[in-house]
Amino acid sequence: MRRIYFLAPSVASAKAIVNDLLLARIEERHIHVLAKDGTPLEDLPEAKLAQASDLIASLERGAAAGGLTGLLAGLVAVSFPPAGVVLGGGALLGIALFGAGFGAWMSSMVGVGIPNSRLVQFEGAIGRGELLMMIDVPRDRVEQIEAVVRRHHPEAELEGLEPNIPEFP
Repeated sequence: MRRIYFLAPSVASAKAIVNDLLLARIEERHIHVLAKDGTPLEDLPEAKLAQASDLIASLERGAAAGGLTGLLAGLVAVSFPPAGVVLGGGALLGIALFGAGFGAWMSSMVGVGIPNSRLVQFEGAIGRGELLMMIDVPRDRVEQIEAVVRRHHPEAELEGLEPNIPEFP
């Protein structure tokens, strides 16, 4: 999946774009709209916590750091086991997995409270009242969806493409 970013000048424009996306067979769960606090989005698909916060990036970094730390701790435990205890590869794997899970959990708790670092570039436009539209599409449909929005909504500004979007959020 890839995420396409568009800025729509108004709620009416964003609604029209969402309708065209639905007609192009983009599911509503793959459309996310972010606006200034207090903007009535009516029935637009509002960006959830996973899109508006740094949750996903923090979770990824925490899992990597925790897994590496767990692996190193496991290597130390296997190399210098406590007296009378024999540790093998299973213990090493278990400690690494525990570290990855613990790191992901702790960092995601922090990431939930931090605004999405990928959206910093759009803060000015959102502050002026524009609506940020994030559309997650399969890689082979990016050009088609961009063309649909450009053709029907010249007022919307294409703001770029994010290369890799996890499938799960």
